[in-house]
Amino acid sequence: MERRARIWDRPTRVFHWCLVALFAVCYFSGEERRFDIHIPAAQALLILVIARVAWGFAGSESARFRSFLKPPGAIAAYIRTWKDRRPVRTGGHNPLGGLSVLLMLAALLVQAGTGLFAADIDGLNEGPLSFAVGYEAARDASAVHLFTVNVLLALVALHVAAVVAHLVYKRENLIGPMVSGRAPLGPGLKPPRLVPEWRAIVILAASAAAVIGTIELSRLLL
Repeated sequence: MERRARIWDRPTRVFHWCLVALFAVCYFSGEERRFDIHIPAAQALLILVIARVAWGFAGSESARFRSFLKPPGAIAAYIRTWKDRRPVRTGGHNPLGGLSVLLMLAALLVQAGTGLFAADIDGLNEGPLSFAVGYEAARDASAVHLFTVNVLLALVALHVAAVVAHLVYKRENLIGPMVSGRAPLGPGLKPPRLVPEWRAIVILAASAAAVIGTIELSRLLL
């Protein structure tokens, strides 16, 4: 009988699902050109992504980059395990999942960061820091912003496909543990060390202060 252990702490799970919700709000509000919703939602998304990056260094063991970012050899070895339908219990992100997390966080940082400086051709809809750069730079930021949407949609599609493949082929439910925090633990593995939740609150507050403070100071000084 497999041992079940607490793999994901509450901050990691909250970060995950809030990122999903905020990305959906940002995408659909942008498609509908509801910038009154899009801009504040994007700022909230940027705050959350910065907090998740910081959590990757100061958070629980299973959420830290050093625990799930693996070299190419380890990724290749994991891919070879797909010849067998039995799930591989890693006590956190598997090597491919860890790479997916890194790519999505990087793309989200680019997406939300360029959105701060983006501007429409007619100048009617502008990011909160578009005034700090020239028109051409704002249009370049807008082009990168729009391009990164397609990159993110591709990454999300791959992520969903991987979750379904794990469920159907590997008979491994990856969604349940990201809700409950508990998952089967592989032989010889110890449960990851979890840090106090107050640390996440401090990181989130610092991230919000950094984003909002930068925007407001720029409006005062520039």
